[in-house]
Amino acid sequence: MDSIIQIDDLVTHYGDRQVLKHVSFSAPRGKTTVILGGSGCGKSTLLKHLIGLLKPSSGRISINGTDITILDEEGLNSVRKKLGILFQGAALLNSMTIADNVALPLREHTKLEESTIGIMVRMKLDLVGLSGFENFYPSQLSGGMKKRAGLARAIALEPELLFFDEPSAGLDPVTAAGLDELIIKLRNVFRMSIIVVTHELPSVFAIADYVIMLDAGQVIFAGTIDEFKVSKQDRIKMFLERRPESATYSPDDYFRFIAGN
Repeated sequence: MDSIIQIDDLVTHYGDRQVLKHVSFSAPRGKTTVILGGSGCGKSTLLKHLIGLLKPSSGRISINGTDITILDEEGLNSVRKKLGILFQGAALLNSMTIADNVALPLREHTKLEESTIGIMVRMKLDLVGLSGFENFYPSQLSGGMKKRAGLARAIALEPELLFFDEPSAGLDPVTAAGLDELIIKLRNVFRMSIIVVTHELPSVFAIADYVIMLDAGQVIFAGTIDEFKVSKQDRIKMFLERRPESATYSPDDYFRFIAGN
């Protein structure tokens, strides 16, 4: 498998607490890899490592053959220019128009003329379905539109690797499905390698080519979406079937209790 990301024996501590426990996996190039797991499993910590915001206690993270764990800030910034990131809350600058938000990385990292930047901004906004909203401010947009605007900014520099942090969080099912379609479009049309951190199963089944599942800081599954769906592992089956870890009574017990009181 041609991998764009290779993680080897990654360990992370917060104080005395071990959060990631010898995590190892690869993410294939040109595909959508979903990092999945319940709350507190280590997904957000892993994402911070992948974009260079957090240094691990030990281990190696290779992006396009470069170990980012040993880079200084200048080296990390060079790598980040080839990455796009859609944060959970879109992270738009409220004092700037949508067009200026999208243009920001182009102005910061290129020497393009303003006229060219304007054309590229309009192209990116049109791609995410926000044509005509250039002069709106983030406060004037719905949650789904903010996510789309954040995505337009994330792809402004046409990165080869794109990260999504809980893209469906806070969105209604219809809006979330529209964002899923955009992710599929970016993979199919632009051949981007995409990493999505989520726990939303409908999105996972819609967009994933490859799945990494974490549980208590460990990788318990790494494989294709088809392999994931038929996995016999208890923890995965619990997740897919939305079964709680423990239940002291059944629904029938509950209704019998109510009837008796």
